[in-house]
Amino acid sequence: MLNLHKDHKNLVLIAFSVFVALSIGVAIIPAYQMQEYEPIPGQKDLTNSERKGLGIYVSENCVACHTQQVRNIEMDAVWGDRPSLPSDYFYSKQRMGIWRQSPSLLGSERTGPDLTDIGNRQPSDQWHLLHLYNPRLVVEASIMPRYSWLFRKTDTTAIQDGDITLPRGITQMRGSDVMVAKEDALHLVAYLKSLQQFSFEDASPTEFIPALPKKEGSNATSTKSEQSMGANLYQNNCAACHQGNGRGVKGAFPPLNGSLIVNDENPEMLIKIILMGYDARQEYGMMPALADNLTDEEIKAIVDYERSSWGNSAPKVPKEIITRLRDSISNLP
Repeated sequence: MLNLHKDHKNLVLIAFSVFVALSIGVAIIPAYQMQEYEPIPGQKDLTNSERKGLGIYVSENCVACHTQQVRNIEMDAVWGDRPSLPSDYFYSKQRMGIWRQSPSLLGSERTGPDLTDIGNRQPSDQWHLLHLYNPRLVVEASIMPRYSWLFRKTDTTAIQDGDITLPRGITQMRGSDVMVAKEDALHLVAYLKSLQQFSFEDASPTEFIPALPKKEGSNATSTKSEQSMGANLYQNNCAACHQGNGRGVKGAFPPLNGSLIVNDENPEMLIKIILMGYDARQEYGMMPALADNLTDEEIKAIVDYERSSWGNSAPKVPKEIITRLRDSISNLP
């Protein structure tokens, strides 16, 4: 029988053996198993700009407040269409060298929203740049710090080809000053936009994921597809000003939730604003015309999305109305 009170040699040997066993079971074996996963079929590697943005994301310690993991619980459904898989991180988690592991991106704090699918939720370059420059410009209640060192102030006459500037009105620049995004800001935005949860709908083979959700009926699938199209078009063309929640930005862009124009039974005014733009109210910024950028089907998808989101409950709009209004506008002298 061991007498560990006096037999210190065996005590040290047993302690060392337990340490080795735990190290193998808790660290070495899981680390070895993690090397076996593969990328999702069709998943793309990060571009050079996106990889530089990942480095900036890590160096600025964004992981301290933002996660990149959708858990298999109901409350996480808002962050992605499915739970995250190890393969989602195949390209972003490659080792930095023989002795350097890549930094953890999953995070444990949700002081800010999860970023797993931020590239789909906010695909606008301008939105991300404004958010980095001053988060309160686009999210009024945000507690995120400003990353103003990613931008430089310059004169409008010194702007070069390829420079991306922020709107002078909302950044309150005076005289001929304008705020220009530095390369680091552009790389960081490129990385954030690359964070899009990969869909398995077009992936092959479909057996890659053990249990795919059951297919919905054709009508339900069609409705979901239309809603998704409208949401994506809204994010691409409208969310930078009117916000993803439709509340706009006080003193800059009007809200769409509860708007009388958006909820009007007659949608013609809303459609005309989208087609022709709007600059009749001095307290708000000018809205550009989108007639040349969007088809009738795309405008219908946006209008239907706006009229059915954020508490709005107006009926869908027939495409014929949009076609008629576009024709009447194009015939104006």
